[in-house]
Amino acid sequence: MITGELKNKVDKLWEMFWTGGLTNPLDVIEQITYLMFIRDLDKIDGTRQKDSVMLGTPYTSMFVGRENLKWSVFRDKPAEFMYQTVQGEVFPFIKGLNGDKSSTYAKYMDDAIFKVPTPQLLEKIVTSLDDMYAYMEQLPDKQDVRGDLYEYMLSKLSTAGTNGQFRTPRHIIRMMVELLDLQPGDTICDPACGTSGFLVAAGEYLKEHFLDEIFYSKDDKAHYDSMMFTGYDMDRTMLRIGAMNMMTHGIANPHIVYKDSLSDQNTDTGKYTKILANPPFKGSLDYDIVSTDLLKVTKTKKTELLFLALFLRMLKNGGRCASIVPDGVLFGSSNAHKAIRREIVENHRLEAVISMPSGVFKPYAGVSTAVIVFTKTGAGGTDKVWFYDMQSDGFSLDDKRTPLVTSDIPDIVARFHAQGEEASRARTEQSFLVTKDEIVGNDYDLSINKYKQSAYVEEEYPHPLEIIAEINELEKEITAGLAELEAVLRG
Repeated sequence: MITGELKNKVDKLWEMFWTGGLTNPLDVIEQITYLMFIRDLDKIDGTRQKDSVMLGTPYTSMFVGRENLKWSVFRDKPAEFMYQTVQGEVFPFIKGLNGDKSSTYAKYMDDAIFKVPTPQLLEKIVTSLDDMYAYMEQLPDKQDVRGDLYEYMLSKLSTAGTNGQFRTPRHIIRMMVELLDLQPGDTICDPACGTSGFLVAAGEYLKEHFLDEIFYSKDDKAHYDSMMFTGYDMDRTMLRIGAMNMMTHGIANPHIVYKDSLSDQNTDTGKYTKILANPPFKGSLDYDIVSTDLLKVTKTKKTELLFLALFLRMLKNGGRCASIVPDGVLFGSSNAHKAIRREIVENHRLEAVISMPSGVFKPYAGVSTAVIVFTKTGAGGTDKVWFYDMQSDGFSLDDKRTPLVTSDIPDIVARFHAQGEEASRARTEQSFLVTKDEIVGNDYDLSINKYKQSAYVEEEYPHPLEIIAEINELEKEITAGLAELEAVLRG
């Protein structure tokens, strides 16, 4: 996470937009994304020209005959001239790049809209971005710093009212990634990707654990850069932000696509080895726009149930999923709720249910949620299910979300990967195993409260006569004290 001077520079840039009239944080991040992209185009083009000279290979600049559209050229022009150039020429130029295969960014910019309201504000923003880039160039790990910078900007969504719905807390995402034991050959998908937080965290995890395997193999690096990560979303702003988030974290050509995941538009079947997601909860869809394959599993209009059916369809056999679900999915009594739980427990392998406190998504939501982990088998396999009652995620559970010294997350990850040692744990402890037969006997109820037992500690109290004697002694002392006070006052 960025701190100190770079954090202050981002905050000042954000304040420029705010005072300039752009107060929607999504608009701010979108406009910064565009301008970062425009600046990157100039740098990429320059690097490729130098490489072509050194290697003796042909390269034609994308700016041939339009050098005035380069960031390095228009940034030095007067504010009014710069504004007219960016608005009237640069934005149409980047929207027309979609057919240019040399630009991996271009496909996310084809409907870009320039919203900076005044020449003076644009001049300040351009100067501020140049200042930030110059500072980052001096830092030792430029790529990680740039990724952290973008993550910091995205974190501002979580304090912006309903826009926070796009943000899953980063430490919860990291926990879910660590539960899935990612490998260099995986194909990973988030069918409701938003800002691509899960995919970015998956990429970071793989770099930490398999750096040599991925980055010193041409084939594995190509897989990492283009085919390993897939994200779908129906919000084009989110697509742009999510794609930029991945590219700033070193994933060159992420497969982030506009798609309604629950409709017939999404035909993915048996395609992915891992799915990580926090799908939308409160939606309700019409049957006629939902894929019929999903309705066969659970006939419902509720998105949280349909997405679970979708994950099962999209996974390869042996593929695994970690998903956030609202508590109602675990114990809902409707036929649709029971159907999806039965499907996972009976026909696949349910591994874990991690109950999270309701404050995890504050300050913008107080919904109670859980993380479920399962493997697609198509042939059953559920034996015992691991339950964990998370009490702390490392932050206070009020709107302030103040960092705490202790967190259950390291314990969750460690115990999940050592479930053989959990068999002796009592139902009164934070984690324990429950047999499939018991879950079936409870109508596939997966609520932890159905199985957790309270620990009662026997308290010993004094005999009532002893208490009465103590009260009498106190009364005598009070009476004596009042008598002394009265004597003093009578003087």
